[in-house]
Amino acid sequence: MNIINKNDIKELKDLKFEKLYYIGNKELLKRPKISIVGSRKALNYSKEFAFKIAREFAKRGYVVVSGAAMGIDAAAHRGAGSENTIAVVANGLDIKYPAVNRELIIDIEKNGLVLSQFDYGFKQTPWSFVIRNEIVVALGEILIVCEAEVNSGSMRSVEYALRMNKNIYVLPHRLNSSSGTNYLLKKSLAKPIYDIEEFANSFKNIEEKKDDFIEYLKTSPLYEDAVKKYKEKIFEAEILGEIEIVNMRIIYKG
Repeated sequence: MNIINKNDIKELKDLKFEKLYYIGNKELLKRPKISIVGSRKALNYSKEFAFKIAREFAKRGYVVVSGAAMGIDAAAHRGAGSENTIAVVANGLDIKYPAVNRELIIDIEKNGLVLSQFDYGFKQTPWSFVIRNEIVVALGEILIVCEAEVNSGSMRSVEYALRMNKNIYVLPHRLNSSSGTNYLLKKSLAKPIYDIEEFANSFKNIEEKKDDFIEYLKTSPLYEDAVKKYKEKIFEAEILGEIEIVNMRIIYKG
């Protein structure tokens, strides 16, 4: 069982626990990080832009931290790519929760990093999610909330961020959706993200990372071969309109 002393992680020194269990590449903790959170039942709009924000920061050398939940969390992890992501879970590491994200979590274990402060065998509870959120927020330089209702768990993450004096950013939403992020804007507690590339460029470009997936798409591979090689990423690229299929070959639209 792999264990990290909490005091060995500078971002976590002030939190009230002693150790973290981990699976994966703990060297990711040394890289600059941002935290992305949001609703489990998020709008497609919110998931799309969570994916794009995570991807842009990963290109610039950042690690994306989130909670491995459905919705925004999963979109953020996938956008960053498993090798550029840290998942903090609310259960023991022997449990893959939620089951719908099992393959995603295993992929992060192999290529990224999964963290938990809970012993093996511990099953997630409402309070363990709240505690988990504190670690997600603490690890990131900033907190990005892609969608949240006023009384949601994501707003508890906001409380942690405010207590830690971290800058908070949100996606703009219609007046009748994402009441939590709209409230943060109304109270000037968060800043809106209007242009993802411009927003990402406002942070230090740690390292220009070559995206192997994009480079592969540029070769116009056969659709069948691409699905075998990259699976979910191909389907996501189709949904996002980044590729089209012509004569059974993939055309990357950039």
